Amino acid sequence: MNVKVSKSDVWGTVEAPPSKSYTHRAIVIGSLGHYAKITKPLLSADTLATVDACRAFGAEVRIEGDTIEIAGVIGKPKVPDDVIDAKNSGTTLRLCASVAALADGATVFTGDGSLRRRPNGPLIKALNDLGAVCYSTRGTGTAPLVVHGPMEGGTVRIRGDVSSQFISSLLISCPFARRDTVLDIEGELKSKPYVDVTVEMLTAAGCRIDSGYREYFIPSGQDYDLKAYRVPGDFSSAAYMLAAAAMTRSKVTVNNLFESKQGDAAILEYLLDMGANVYWDTEQGSVTVDGGSLKGIDIDAGATPDLVPTLAVLGACASGTTNIENAEHVRYKETDRLHAITVELRKMGADIEERQDGLTIRGSKLKGTKVDGYDDHRIVMSLAIAGLVAEGKTTIGTAESIAISYPGFFDDLKKLGAKVVT
Repeated sequence: MNVKVSKSDVWGTVEAPPSKSYTHRAIVIGSLGHYAKITKPLLSADTLATVDACRAFGAEVRIEGDTIEIAGVIGKPKVPDDVIDAKNSGTTLRLCASVAALADGATVFTGDGSLRRRPNGPLIKALNDLGAVCYSTRGTGTAPLVVHGPMEGGTVRIRGDVSSQFISSLLISCPFARRDTVLDIEGELKSKPYVDVTVEMLTAAGCRIDSGYREYFIPSGQDYDLKAYRVPGDFSSAAYMLAAAAMTRSKVTVNNLFESKQGDAAILEYLLDMGANVYWDTEQGSVTVDGGSLKGIDIDAGATPDLVPTLAVLGACASGTTNIENAEHVRYKETDRLHAITVELRKMGADIEERQDGLTIRGSKLKGTKVDGYDDHRIVMSLAIAGLVAEGKTTIGTAESIAISYPGFFDDLKKLGAKVVT
């Protein structure tokens, strides 16, 4: 699907969609426990892939309106009757691979072409070290994956610089291993806020996780009871609307943004540093951005990889130079996002330089043109907000991929007055 965006101002109020990260974790934790009632979940292509996977493991999952009710497997997933298709969802594949390691038999995972290119080597190694059998059918560390449990537990070293999802996966499943587990993190733990979200939710479910400087201790023989859980709003998704207000010197309020462990709340700090006016009413969960004259800044993206395409667009609209560093892990998402956003913003006239671990962007005058979304929701949405400041019309391909995380994205842009043709 192609979507056309023309230069526009944006004004008004929208509500942040529910957090994708919290929804995934709530579904998996609820499915491994006794019972969970999840309200205000994100029902998107990615999270519905997780629902299907958990059903395959024997959880009873019922979706009605904006509520998910789950009767879980109490730490004993069954061996699925068929291959689990994680579609485009790396979170589904990685969180559920460790769930499969609890089953007494073999589970096969696959996904779409993009997912079958994403690396899983550190997780595969960790599951084998913990007593399960896990391998890539092509020997490349990529899906299709086969996981055969049950895993024993024990002490394992795992790299932290490829994806935090590997650590989150083990944290969720290892409380049901046969013996205590120690996760020893090797190197820098990138995207640590996502691990903090996992620990926060496990604690809410009654699980005990002890953490040190580079180590997590997970006692065995635990139980989950998430009971009632409301999913918070998603800062990763809200970032597009807040950035749009800053870039177009307009004023936008996004509701449903309360304090949580989400690392992408850092978008508020980045916008302030760049010169926008930002007001966050934490009690009401309301963030207002009133655009100003933006200037380039230096950004360490180690903890906020999902913001990088948005930050690149902001940098192109700011005076001076924006440097994004510590972002090599952004290459291992739905696509190589460092490369994708560089190629597409250059088509629009941006002065942007790609490095192995980051980007340098100099303020530019953008022009509308035809750009590729790479079947990547975050690339599509970032290019859409770039289109709001570009002269002429911007046509974005593979725009349907927004269904992965923010199905109402273009509707919300229209609500704010953006000139969008879908």
